[in-house]
Amino acid sequence: MPSPVVLASTSRYRAAMLRRLLDHFDQAAPGTDEAAHPGEAPATRAARLAEAKARAVAEQCPGAVVIGSDQVADLDGAVLDKPGSADKAQQQLAASSGRDVVFHTAVCVIDATGNALTHIDETRVTFRTLTADTIERYVASEQPFDCAGSFKCEGLGIALFERIANDDPTALVGLPLIATARLLRAAGIALP
Repeated sequence: MPSPVVLASTSRYRAAMLRRLLDHFDQAAPGTDEAAHPGEAPATRAARLAEAKARAVAEQCPGAVVIGSDQVADLDGAVLDKPGSADKAQQQLAASSGRDVVFHTAVCVIDATGNALTHIDETRVTFRTLTADTIERYVASEQPFDCAGSFKCEGLGIALFERIANDDPTALVGLPLIATARLLRAAGIALP
């Protein structure tokens, strides 16, 4: 019997992405402290948190294959966390206007024996120049308060960009499916 798969996240975005690969999986909240460590690089933070989330849930679900993921938005070395409010979202989008923001999206799969398999995807988003009115209308429309960088690229947020450069178009949503599929196969999960 194959190992059960558990997504170490309660994110509806990540769950929707994973449903593209798997019909059946469970979700569990990892309860991981997501605070940055002093001097921690954004990519390092994303990788650390993806593994910490996966390991926390793997401890609760022995024998399962567990997927953890984390995304950190980087604007010239400054991290753009989930804004949590309209004011903070508007500030983040104003700071990103006309600039490049790099999104480090890490995925970690803990196999049924406890081995960690990891991948980090880097996505460079070039924002178009955004007016205050555009930002205000966008934030009121999509309320991206739970999204790193203050936008939903799977929705209207795509209209804020000039271009996106990466190897996996799904990574920007928060779960790089090309790498996730590869890691799941390596962990013994049958996929096409």
